[in-house]
Amino acid sequence: MFKRVAILARAGEPRIRHLLDELIGLLERRGLEICLDSHCAEMLAGSGRPGIDRDCDLGIALGGDGTMLYAGRKLAPLGIPLLGINIGQLGFLADVSPDALDGTLARILEGEYLEEERFLIGASVRRNGAVVQEACAINDIVVQKWNIARLIRFETHIDGLFVNSQRADGVIVATPTGSTAYALSGGGPILHPALEALVLVPICPHTLSNRPLVVHADSEIEIDVGTREIDHARLTCDGELKEELHPGDRVLVRRSSLRLRLIHPPDHDHYAILRAKLGWG
Repeated sequence: MFKRVAILARAGEPRIRHLLDELIGLLERRGLEICLDSHCAEMLAGSGRPGIDRDCDLGIALGGDGTMLYAGRKLAPLGIPLLGINIGQLGFLADVSPDALDGTLARILEGEYLEEERFLIGASVRRNGAVVQEACAINDIVVQKWNIARLIRFETHIDGLFVNSQRADGVIVATPTGSTAYALSGGGPILHPALEALVLVPICPHTLSNRPLVVHADSEIEIDVGTREIDHARLTCDGELKEELHPGDRVLVRRSSLRLRLIHPPDHDHYAILRAKLGWG
């Protein structure tokens, strides 16, 4: 089934090294070739294992959803499917327990799994007519206030049509994948992963009638930062700072051509995960 497996992780989690050794042992016993990202290669200095390339046919991420986002952004351009071993807190994306390596992971390696695709979104920042930054995200793209304690002012257009002008701490543009992350904390709805939709969630808006808005995934969203000197904002993608925005900057958000291929255990149940992670009865 799979022949060449990429392993990805992020340093800092004490259990990573032990789990990494255990995973490599399991894969080697099955005769699989192993490739490592830079973090794993650093933990296994001198292993001589190759880096990740397009010839890998499976990626395995060790960590929580943050690690899955890092791994997904790395593997999506290569078309490599991704499986997550969850050692984080929530684990909406990484849904295999470390205790299930010999069971669940073995079944997946034998071809018993479900695969689904999640779309990414991209952002471009225009300043004085020129593009100064481009980035993509799996969960969300956020324009939010930066270095001030005041609200920022911005305008929103969708497909060239004016939507509103508002004062808020910012706005979240989330994919269905990201609807259970920052957007959910901001009061946004949970979108099913298969929906072709995006959700715009204002962050602490001054006007309470500014509510989350769900639009088609093919919509082009334009966020124009206010021109006042106090309208200092920043752009983050999946929680990572990408650009400090200037007054008058224009942020365009649209669906990316990239797709993330996710591998799940054969008994994967989206609603069971929601119940478990969100404490539903």
